[in-house]
Amino acid sequence: MKSFAKKWRNKYREHGVSALKDTRVENLGRPRKSVLTPEQQIEKLQSKITLLEEENNLLKKSEWSERRQERSERPSDVFERIHHMKTNGSYTGTIVDACDLLGVSRSGYYNYLNSADQREANETMDLMWKKQIEQAYHYRKYDKGSRSIVMYFNNKLKIIVNRKKVQRLMRKYSIICPIRKANPYKRMAKATKEHCTVENKLKRQFDQGVSKKVLLTDITYLPGANGFMGYLSTIKDGATKEILAYYVSDNLKIDISLNTIDQLMHAHGHALHEEAFVHSDQGVHYTSPKFHKKLAANNLGQSMSRRGNCWDNAPQESFFGHLKDDMNYHHCKNIHELRAVVDDYIDYYNHERGQWNLKKLPPVSYREQYLLDVS
Repeated sequence: MKSFAKKWRNKYREHGVSALKDTRVENLGRPRKSVLTPEQQIEKLQSKITLLEEENNLLKKSEWSERRQERSERPSDVFERIHHMKTNGSYTGTIVDACDLLGVSRSGYYNYLNSADQREANETMDLMWKKQIEQAYHYRKYDKGSRSIVMYFNNKLKIIVNRKKVQRLMRKYSIICPIRKANPYKRMAKATKEHCTVENKLKRQFDQGVSKKVLLTDITYLPGANGFMGYLSTIKDGATKEILAYYVSDNLKIDISLNTIDQLMHAHGHALHEEAFVHSDQGVHYTSPKFHKKLAANNLGQSMSRRGNCWDNAPQESFFGHLKDDMNYHHCKNIHELRAVVDDYIDYYNHERGQWNLKKLPPVSYREQYLLDVS
């Protein structure tokens, strides 16, 4: 071993890496003793030209070289193209040459051929799951992401499915969930001043383990068709994420916030926590004396976010974001159409739309199973 190692080192020093190349592969076969005739030489060259043309054609049809690196083509796609060109007769070279030319392994190619039945069975199973995923995706005409689809399977079909599997199938069949556009106003710097019209009692402790105590409220715009503009005011339970009350209006008068409080007291006044308080931003609706009096008359406390700090009321802002992603309100031409759409979505959100952080349950089911109402 020492003598061979010394021999190889000397060859490397004299001629470089090429001196270590195994030349036996290039010299296989019995050497020809007879001299080829001109016709035989022409025939041999023509065969070589034909093989080179086929290899060049194989490269073009496979879109290989730099294109494969840029597009991250899978080896299975290359195996499929080699097999197709070999079976239809467009490539007459050897499999070894084709695999070497395209940079894939020969064993991988034969393994690909032997696993055809298993791939067909997997494809059949994927198509079955695709139908169920599409059914969940379009349920009640609200598009969903992988988390919502997993929760749909758990809550509606009582089927346990891995989220990664749902993500893989959604990518495979191009089932794309609409993604909320970034709101530039949310990038504003956090306010450092503590001055508020009303003290910030909440301090981002949204979930205090008791339902109907932390009541988050806000107003959002819902632009419709032909210039129609609607407005939605809601009150959300900080613990269960349930929408307790809401009011749809075609104007931004103070009545939109006052009517929302009236809706809350009518539906849940008897079940509110004794220390319940309403948390909002510092908008004109919530700094109004009329709003203060309305809360005092119903024995409700009040809390406000710091100025310019939307994160102090993050769950409410998040709800509006999901609502605008899911709900198709742009076709509404008047307040009656908008109210019908909002009524349907709030019912869906409270009773059927599972949430990942609520043990994959809808808000009402979560409240009934894991929290007790405190009167």
